[in-house]
Amino acid sequence: MLLNEIWQLQSKLTNYFYPQQKLISKIRHGAKVSKKHDKAATPFHRAIDHPTTTVERIVALTRTYSLINPAATQRQVQALTAQLLTMTTSKAGPTAKAQVNKRARSHEATNPPSRAS
Repeated sequence: MLLNEIWQLQSKLTNYFYPQQKLISKIRHGAKVSKKHDKAATPFHRAIDHPTTTVERIVALTRTYSLINPAATQRQVQALTAQLLTMTTSKAGPTAKAQVNKRARSHEATNPPSRAS
């Protein structure tokens, strides 16, 4: 539940406010690889600029964009992450670890024992 809230808020930040560069081409010259990237843009701006995006979709995306406060959203993510950390560290784990036997028993061996003759 807590993790789902963190993912939802983080996806809003990533999709609306964090610009990303997309790889346009990759050319190999012997051992050297040359990569060309386009101009950095957010997924939100890429979706708006895409030629097949409808006007209704652009209006809906823009409305969502205007309602998001990136600083407040980041503070929410940090608070939820701290809450998740305290939940995971406050629970007591097993006190005594089980003894781990590193050697296989004779009936668990993959190769049956053989005699050298």
